[in-house]
Amino acid sequence: MFWLNRMLLGNTALRWLIALGVAAGVLVLARLALGWLRCRAGAPGAPAGLAGLFARTHFLFALAVAVALAAQFLEFPPRLGHGLDLILPVALLAQLAAWGHRGIGLWMDRRFGAAPASPGSGAGRAAVLGFLLRLALWSLVLLVLLDALGFNVTTLVASLGIGGIAVALAVQNILGDLFASLSIAMDEPFGIGDFIIIGECIGTVQFIGLKTTRIRSLSGEQIVISNSDLLKSRIRNFRKMQERRAVFEFSLARRTPADLVERVPARIRGIIEAQAKVRFDRAHFKEFGACGLTFEVAYYVLEPDMNLYMDIQQAINLGILRAFSADGLDLAFPARNLQVVDCAGPAGGAKIEP
Repeated sequence: MFWLNRMLLGNTALRWLIALGVAAGVLVLARLALGWLRCRAGAPGAPAGLAGLFARTHFLFALAVAVALAAQFLEFPPRLGHGLDLILPVALLAQLAAWGHRGIGLWMDRRFGAAPASPGSGAGRAAVLGFLLRLALWSLVLLVLLDALGFNVTTLVASLGIGGIAVALAVQNILGDLFASLSIAMDEPFGIGDFIIIGECIGTVQFIGLKTTRIRSLSGEQIVISNSDLLKSRIRNFRKMQERRAVFEFSLARRTPADLVERVPARIRGIIEAQAKVRFDRAHFKEFGACGLTFEVAYYVLEPDMNLYMDIQQAINLGILRAFSADGLDLAFPARNLQVVDCAGPAGGAKIEP
């Protein structure tokens, strides 16, 4: 067994065998432990997403732990030894960052749902918050890693702060849109799938990004609006409408008898209440209009759907036509009286002086 005392790279063969055995044992134990944890995390009753979190445990992390522990049984030159000492903290930091990255995704899925493309699911908020949280996480990991490697992080941060001011001035419009997207994500005035009106733009929200929001208009084209411009505009969001209020007017002929006029509001109420998903509000003889006797009617559609509203309004209009035809009432329409004046001069063509 004299070969066990043989020197190899500054260490005996026995030490190398012990180090290799420790490394192999650590790898086997890590593989078994991770497999057991994943099975336990995937069992019924385990916290949701825990299996996915353990799935982010990389084999290289276990390898780094094995190498770091095996190196404790060996002797190396100071510079090489210092490098080996950094393997474990760097690998641990990278693994914690991977777990944090996955943890943010699990939290976003639980908070906003797993179907970000569905209307009202908070997809815009999830995308922006996810990006900012991951950016903060990896920035912190980078700073800690640089500090572990011996860099002067304080000086670096100060330098970045001075340079950041110059960069911010150069890209202030982009930063304005970025902060606007954060404001949209937190306040959520609209979401993907919402039907909105912004000024003259009407359409459905398709995408909410860090700089722009894209809307598919009714005529089919895509409208791209910067997020900072959105926050300066008045936004009408129809998805958040719980019910739709409808108001319309009609006029009866002026010759309609007063007793028939008095019965009209009750007739209108009966027609409206006969419709499904409708709540009657009021019907009144409003005024003596230019065309006739003007009535104003208001009611609520209990669902915000535009097609449903138009179907109900059509049924009400047909009901009014049938009821007025049965009662002998005539609707009034705009009329114009024309008076024709003969502008010809006196007989004989005599000219009229002013």
